[in-house]
Amino acid sequence: MSTSSLHADCFMCGLEQNEDTAVVFRDPLWSADMVPGYDVPGWFVLRVRRHAERITGLDDAELASFGRRARDLVAAVTEVTGAPATYLMVFGENHPHFHALVTARGEKIPADRRSGNILRLRDEHADPVAAARLVPAVRRAYEQLAGDPACPLPA
Repeated sequence: MSTSSLHADCFMCGLEQNEDTAVVFRDPLWSADMVPGYDVPGWFVLRVRRHAERITGLDDAELASFGRRARDLVAAVTEVTGAPATYLMVFGENHPHFHALVTARGEKIPADRRSGNILRLRDEHADPVAAARLVPAVRRAYEQLAGDPACPLPA
């Protein structure tokens, strides 16, 4: 990853410095990470590794591989957490760098905290230690579903 393709003041670009213990996978285009401030167990961010704003900022290779990376990450998170629903959300307003938030929604989450309201759990259910404990299991599940995460997807 070229540091010239990152922005120093971008929160998502700064995740390139995450310790390996917070990383589910990294390939040349994408990374899935546990993110400080969003460290609810079962929540991960799938982000393009270079700085690109909005889905319209993705290049052809990033765009072509996004769906599979998102599908495999959602499947891995769902498998490990046993969540009856796992959401994939894209906003980019607070952090203008293309990324998707993957959030596992457990059975005991009340109806008023489901769908878009799940974001309220960011403060209510933050548990960095429990979130970090899930990373190795999600990494293993992801690797089984996606194959070798270090290799880019075929064109």
